[in-house]
This record gives sequence, C-alpha cells and structure tokens, in this order.
Amino acid sequence: MPVTHRSHASIRFAGPGTLLLAALLLAAAPPAAGQEMTVEAYEPRSTLKVAGGPVTRAKFPFVDAHGHLRGGDPARIDQMVKTMDELNMATFVNLSGGSGEGLAANIAATKGRYPGRFVAYANVDFSGIGQPGWGEKAAAQLEADVLAGAQGLKIYKNLSMFQTDSDGKQVAADDPRIDPVWAKAGELGIPVLIHVGEPSPFWDPWDEHNERWLELKMFPRRRRDDPARFASFEQTMGEQHNLFRNHPDTIFINAHLGWLGNDLARLGKLLDELPNVYTELGAVLAELGRQPITGAAFMEEYQDRVLMGKDSWDPIEGYHVYFRVLETRDEYFDYYRKRHAHWKMYGLGLSDEVLEKVYFRNALKIIPGLDRSLFPE
Repeated sequence: MPVTHRSHASIRFAGPGTLLLAALLLAAAPPAAGQEMTVEAYEPRSTLKVAGGPVTRAKFPFVDAHGHLRGGDPARIDQMVKTMDELNMATFVNLSGGSGEGLAANIAATKGRYPGRFVAYANVDFSGIGQPGWGEKAAAQLEADVLAGAQGLKIYKNLSMFQTDSDGKQVAADDPRIDPVWAKAGELGIPVLIHVGEPSPFWDPWDEHNERWLELKMFPRRRRDDPARFASFEQTMGEQHNLFRNHPDTIFINAHLGWLGNDLARLGKLLDELPNVYTELGAVLAELGRQPITGAAFMEEYQDRVLMGKDSWDPIEGYHVYFRVLETRDEYFDYYRKRHAHWKMYGLGLSDEVLEKVYFRNALKIIPGLDRSLFPE
C-alpha cells in the first residue's frame, strides 16, 4: 500500500518498513531557522500597533539618586555631563564614593569639576566589625567623610548576606554594633541609602515556575536558596525593617523598592509605619511597568516618599524606558534588560505634580547640599 501524507507531521503508513521510512523522511527535513535557539536568544518583535513611542528626555530635571561611578577619567566625565544634559539629568548621585582618600579623589574628579552636577556618598568599611571600638571609629570616619564633602551614606548588600565579623559570624542589618554609625548619620542630617537582600525569587526553587529563571541561569551565584549560607528572605527583610524602627531619627532610603515592588501593598504598609523611610526605583522599574493601575495608584499615594534612580549609568537607553513608564500611558513595550523581566511594560501616566516629586523634589528634601538652581522652584 503506498505512503500518503499531507506533511511530515501527519504521515500515514501501512505495511512493513514504514517506521524506517518515516525516520528517513523526518531526518531529511532540517529544522527551520530559529527552531533550535535558546531562550536567551529569543527576542520576539511585537506586531501590536498602538500609539506612543520612546521618550528620550525627562519632562523635568531629575536627580538620579541611585548611581555608581568608579574612576574619574576627565574625558569620561565630560562626556557623561553632555549625556546628562541630553537626558535632562540635573544631578547624578554616586553611591560608590568610598571613604578617606578614595572619597576625596572621587569628589575632586566629579563635583570638583562640575559643581552641583554630582553628589558622592560615603561607604563604611565593615571588615573590622567585632573589634573593640569599631562602631565609634566607623562613626568618626563617617563624620570626617561628610566634612570632606560626602552628602550621604551608602550601604551595600554585603551587610546581612556576606559580611562576617571578627569571629566569622554573619552580621545582620540590625546588629547593634553598627548603631553608632546610624546615629551619626541622623546627627549629621544625611540619608542612608541601604541595599539589603535580593528579589524574593532568588530564594525560590530554580525551576520552571521561577520568574527570574533567566537571570539565575546567567548569574547562578545570585541564588539564595541554600539555608546553610543564607537566612530566609523574610528574616533578611525583617532585620532591615527592625533597623529602620530602631533609628527613627535617621533617614533611610530603602533601595530597589525594598524588594517589595511585587507586593506594593506590603511596601505601602511599611512606609505608613515608618515616616523616616523613603524608597527608590533603581533596577526595579519592571515591577511598576507590569502593573500600571496598581503601580500608578501606589506612586500617587506615596508620591512624597519615592525617588528616581536607575542603579547603573549604562545602558543609557534604560533611562528612556524609565521616562516612558513614568510619563506616558503607552502600552506593551520592552524593558531594557530582559533578564529582569520576561514581560512587557505599560506607562503609569503620572501627573506633573507626582513626576516633579519623584524626579527632584523628594531628593531636595532629604539630600543636603543639592544645587537648587538646577530645578524649577
């Protein structure tokens, strides 16, 4: 009986030897282009036709309250300022200021050449924690750094996850040995931008249900699901929140929406409880962009507590996505870093009043020494 078929996917056979014939027919058809690509390579182009488009310049001058800049090559700084002007970025806050001589060099290379355009935050050296008098010495160094020109304090995520004391024990964010530093920041009137923890999916099983699967594949060291090495997400966040409660006279900027951008109701309750706590948008815009109704309502309600921030200077195009999410009501457009978001963005369409607060007015309230002449009255 002869072979009849409509396609290789619907072959009908009768008689002996047909399985071999089927295999030969299927093997003869090479896969179509793209059928064997990895998920990392998959970049679908939307066919959706709707109004809107890229926004390459912020509607108002803004402060990037979460930036990192290492090295002070003059040509690089000159080019950076030109790009800042194109973006309508008035001031860039460099959280990687360092301490002592390193801080002085950072300040000279940036705000020393472009007064008002750059801010440097000091950093704390936790390596000696546990030694007698460490807290007082660290607080004294912070005071010296502020006198040298630092306008805030940045705490990296090593605290609470990687930092150990002189006995080799992990140091929690609310460790009382650090209290002199937090108290000194409050006394000096400078904000503390603190990064504690990671996105909660980093603690979840790395399986087909994990929405940060791609990022964990690209950066497997970001997994936090080993209880022998890491406290749970809830414990890590709880220690940070205890820190905020224990120091009500110190202003804290809870970085990355406090890793609660996927639970804005919970973040709102935290802000309601703790008037000394602000937050910012560094590297978590994708959370707001996937929930435009809830996200816009959150930004409206907490418009006095949120600061603009991106977390890295590159890619510059990332700022364009920030502007588009915050300023427009555009639909279904790409985020700038796929590993952070397997979803599309939607614009929140924030009012001018809210935009001004997020872009610069909230920063003017809590970061001392900003050049007010760069912003509308």
